[in-house]
Amino acid sequence: MTVKQYMLDKIAKGTIHASLIDPDKQSAEKAGEMAKAMKEAGSDVVFVGGSSGITMENLSATAKAVKEASGLPVILFGGTPDSINKELDAVFFMQIVNSADPRFITFGQVMAAPVIAKLGLESISMGYVIVEPGMTVARVTNAKVVGQDEIEKAIAYALACKMFGFEFIYFEAGSGADRPIPPAMIKAIKTYVDLPLIIGGGIKTPEAAEAARLAGADIIVTGTLLEQDADHDQIKQVITAAKGN
Repeated sequence: MTVKQYMLDKIAKGTIHASLIDPDKQSAEKAGEMAKAMKEAGSDVVFVGGSSGITMENLSATAKAVKEASGLPVILFGGTPDSINKELDAVFFMQIVNSADPRFITFGQVMAAPVIAKLGLESISMGYVIVEPGMTVARVTNAKVVGQDEIEKAIAYALACKMFGFEFIYFEAGSGADRPIPPAMIKAIKTYVDLPLIIGGGIKTPEAAEAARLAGADIIVTGTLLEQDADHDQIKQVITAAKGN
């Protein structure tokens, strides 16, 4: 079974949870421990990557440790073409559609495509939209962020992603954001676009996770909780609220 089908099968039964692990933030051994804890708390898949500091060495070691410790599929989410490696199960082949830097729209993807093909990795196309406050990823990619109250603009980006033929869409408030994607925006996107919708950034409480799920998010991502060494009970509560079980 492909990683894409694995996620779609789970989404068909309800909202799922993804753990985001940045290889630049901790050792591979620690990443494995984090992934094991998230699996035990109910997480379904692990995204690995980040906005900066990603190398072949730390990404490969992290992906391997995460798989060995948790058994969960590992998908590359953010990195450079020269960091892509065979330890990954799949790659989000993504376009940051509101970036003003061609490297994140086309040029980087052109460099990565031959590497992904050579390694025989599964690629999952994804349109990626950065929403206010955007944080580091908005700065690094020179994104023209969508305002939290710009619902019509969010819908327009989502529709464009569908028309481009992307398989997934991801609306991101940025790692460590003080405000997650507004539920009204999530609901509006799902009203007009039937693609699997990933929501991340600023989801640090059960209440925020539940709000995103009830608004229509298909995959809810948390990462900062892991980096802040939140206790198991807190992580469990957030994941439970994200999945509604």
